[in-house]
Amino acid sequence: QVQLVESGGGLVQEGGSLRLSCAASGRTFNMYDMGWFRQALGKEREFVAAIRWSGGSTSYADSLKGRFTISRDNAKNTVYLQMNRLKPEDTAVYHCAARSNYFATYGYWGQGTQVTVSS
Repeated sequence: QVQLVESGGGLVQEGGSLRLSCAASGRTFNMYDMGWFRQALGKEREFVAAIRWSGGSTSYADSLKGRFTISRDNAKNTVYLQMNRLKPEDTAVYHCAARSNYFATYGYWGQGTQVTVSS
């Protein structure tokens, strides 16, 4: 079992930056692949970024490459999402998620943190 709690969201002006954090419970955090997803009002949830359990491999939605960076600190049971040059279209609820291996579905989800980018 993994419990996930996101933080770091808020209101930021266009062009600004935010760093989201996702704190995980459980001693086996370092065995899970982690991902960030977002859902804007009235839209479907979309993939943002993912990182393997070791932190050695990352992937991003094509549209976000170069602006967003995912990282993790297994000693702190935390995964991060650094978001730079934010745009109004980045406004959404951001969720972190965990899966037990690369081929599994994301079975654990946090409650989400709201990010609002004003123009």
